[in-house]
Amino acid sequence: MTALAAPKFAALNRLEGFLLYALCQGLPIYAGAVLTVKLMGASEIVGERYGAAIFVAIASIFHGLAVPWLGPKFPRFFRHTTEPVFLDAHLGFAEKVSCWMAQPKTALQLLTNVLLLSVLAVGVTSIR
Repeated sequence: MTALAAPKFAALNRLEGFLLYALCQGLPIYAGAVLTVKLMGASEIVGERYGAAIFVAIASIFHGLAVPWLGPKFPRFFRHTTEPVFLDAHLGFAEKVSCWMAQPKTALQLLTNVLLLSVLAVGVTSIR
């Protein structure tokens, strides 16, 4: 017996897409940026109390809002960051993550992020 999933409410689908873009793509990018700034010794962002956390949160939120909106309008510039599966209304949240993880380029993205963040973390903690 084949059952078709009914599309969910547009607002819920947009919220899920926003969360996936912000957490899966935005957070590693801006966490790496903060570690790079810390490694360079610039204190504009990382010198203030909670400055790095606030920057990462705001930048990830902006990323989660901007990429789904700008990606379809400028596909040439956003071809590596746009994930159509994040905004598929027929999939649930866990199914969206599973479909994204099944793509070959996702493993490369995650491995690159882990290696970059690990190297930056070692560099930041070894400085004093």
